[in-house]
Amino acid sequence: MTQFDIFNTESSHTDISNYSNLDQLLDVIYGMSDDPLAAAGTNVVISRGNPRAKILIIGEAPGPQENIQGKPFVGRAGKLLDEILRAAEFDPEKDVYISNSVFRMPPGDSGKAFRKPTNTEIEYYRPFVQEMIRIMGPKILLLTGNVACYSVIGQTGITKLRGKWIHQNDFWIMPIFHPSYLLRNPSRQPESPKSLMWDDIRAIRAKFDELTK
Repeated sequence: MTQFDIFNTESSHTDISNYSNLDQLLDVIYGMSDDPLAAAGTNVVISRGNPRAKILIIGEAPGPQENIQGKPFVGRAGKLLDEILRAAEFDPEKDVYISNSVFRMPPGDSGKAFRKPTNTEIEYYRPFVQEMIRIMGPKILLLTGNVACYSVIGQTGITKLRGKWIHQNDFWIMPIFHPSYLLRNPSRQPESPKSLMWDDIRAIRAKFDELTK
């Protein structure tokens, strides 16, 4: 696997200074007005959970419910993510911090309410994601789906990446399926996405216990 420095900013559009705390960074993100999705008129949606948590989960981009409520993963996919976390005895409000790769909902096309972010959009917001990771210093970083993988490790191909640990810059990184993919693939048969996700969340629980004992 080709290593991708999760703090590489050589191709960054802007210089993100080292902020002393998360609140400063969040204020800057909330105040954005010239980002590539600003003209869409959608809201800035950044995070929920515990900013002091040892697990940081990076999602894709806000959907309609997230745009309305101002928090990531609050729709059907978010409810499933919370169920998965609780199944491994993680409290979604205390044990994890959940954020996005892109902080506004991309407008829809072809009659759809919203679309996936483009690589250009992901790359624009990447320095903010990198700075969030640096400030928080989580022990475990979970990347849900291809957008998050591209944002943080510069790779896609979630079916091959999922379930494999990447140890870099003192972080333990694992790509996992996006909950929306599990909703589209509800089978619980062996080797199904839901079955593989259960394997992954158990491995995450074991790694968390190992790192925090």
